[in-house]
Amino acid sequence: MVFGDVEVLRVVEWQGAFAPARALVPDSGAELWKGNEGWLAPDHWETDGDLAVGAVQSWVLRSGGRTVLVDTGLGNGRERPGSPQFHHWQGDFLGGLAWAGVRPQDVDVVVNTHVHGDHVGGNTVGTEGGWEPAFPNAQYLIPAADDFHFGPDNAYGGGSQRPDDRLIYEDSIAPVHRAGQSVLWDGTHRIDEHLTLESAPGHTPGSAVLRLASGGDRAVFVGDLLHSPVQILAPSCNSCFCLDAEQAVTSRRRILERAAEERELVVPAHFGGAGAVEVRREGGEFTLGRWAAGGGVPAS
Repeated sequence: MVFGDVEVLRVVEWQGAFAPARALVPDSGAELWKGNEGWLAPDHWETDGDLAVGAVQSWVLRSGGRTVLVDTGLGNGRERPGSPQFHHWQGDFLGGLAWAGVRPQDVDVVVNTHVHGDHVGGNTVGTEGGWEPAFPNAQYLIPAADDFHFGPDNAYGGGSQRPDDRLIYEDSIAPVHRAGQSVLWDGTHRIDEHLTLESAPGHTPGSAVLRLASGGDRAVFVGDLLHSPVQILAPSCNSCFCLDAEQAVTSRRRILERAAEERELVVPAHFGGAGAVEVRREGGEFTLGRWAAGGGVPAS
């Protein structure tokens, strides 16, 4: 996809049925899914097993002569006992980037929208000396609030319910700090004339969105603000992974309101199918507009 002077490529690391629909989005009623079956299935809902379908994917942005990588996926060979589906995962994320014409040394900026294992796992690669940054020339932009929350100063997540938080921080975040390649930010952070990071807390304390504005084109990469399109129709419904439910709803409504007003294409981290969609307001409610054209570059 092209937005003004910015080219956007999608690299899909994994895609498939993920979890029972109402386990992933607990407050979404069966009628919400059934009433929208015509477009939810099969890209977002596997009706036979009542399973939410999603993807783990990254986005490559070529902007201002630099290559920006938004989220780095699962990473290989990780200890993730709390996530059996991805425990000791072996994929080909770097191969997917190569297919998209991106070598590790070409990446100038890595954006971690938040510090969860499926967004930071590819930050590093395993070597004989331990974990090292996968992108040797990149500046890694990490939300300061997440770095504190998931780091050792807050005992790797404090009261969060994720058992893998310490492992994720130690194999995917701490090595980037040790290499001197990390930048912690809060509030807003401008990457270049087209790209700006903005805090949208709730899913995690430091969850962020990346706004793209070039010419008359607009997009917003929303990370885990949305796990399923049903959350656009019912923005009060959080995913089971949201740490602060009230704050997550507030951030979701704010970002969706602006997307509808400014005609930003909404690009979530985990939508299958086209992966991105327009959001509109009709009668005080959010509805879905057109889906983005084009597929992803598979990395598996």
